[in-house]
Amino acid sequence: MPALRTERLDLFPVTLPFVEAVMAQDRARAEAICGARLPLAWPGPDLVARAFGLSLDAIRADPDCRLWGDTLLVTRGGEPRVVGSVIFHGRPPDGIAEVGYGVDEAEQRQGYASEATRACVEWALVQPGIDAVTAVTFPWHVASLRVIERCGMTRTDTREHPYLGEMLVFERRRG
Repeated sequence: MPALRTERLDLFPVTLPFVEAVMAQDRARAEAICGARLPLAWPGPDLVARAFGLSLDAIRADPDCRLWGDTLLVTRGGEPRVVGSVIFHGRPPDGIAEVGYGVDEAEQRQGYASEATRACVEWALVQPGIDAVTAVTFPWHVASLRVIERCGMTRTDTREHPYLGEMLVFERRRG
């Protein structure tokens, strides 16, 4: 993914060297690679488990596919800092990309997730072979629902989470 810019953010592509630094919990190297200060909780075991559920070997085997579209949200103005990320769970073989997003707790409620996710969804929808982007969230997750709405997605289905119940599925199609 090329670097993207939004009104307030630089969207820095997640690279294999960055993932390797995060998985090694080498904060200094990860910050040097992305050129920004990481949140205090990064890199940590929870982030690694959520963001990089695959093994490092699987990511190394095909980083272009596994890290397709994944970005760090880096602020502009003042000291650059990573405030969150947008991920696509890899290049989809079926043309349906699923987007996920997260913003550091200290940086929430400032519109960063909506701003960045919208830009990443629009980027994905012009990529060859991509027909749609989906997002999944719980009906009670109001902040996530707002992000999805601001990205122009519409509800298309429901899905059951094995432990937490119903999840809502949203989609935005190309064109």
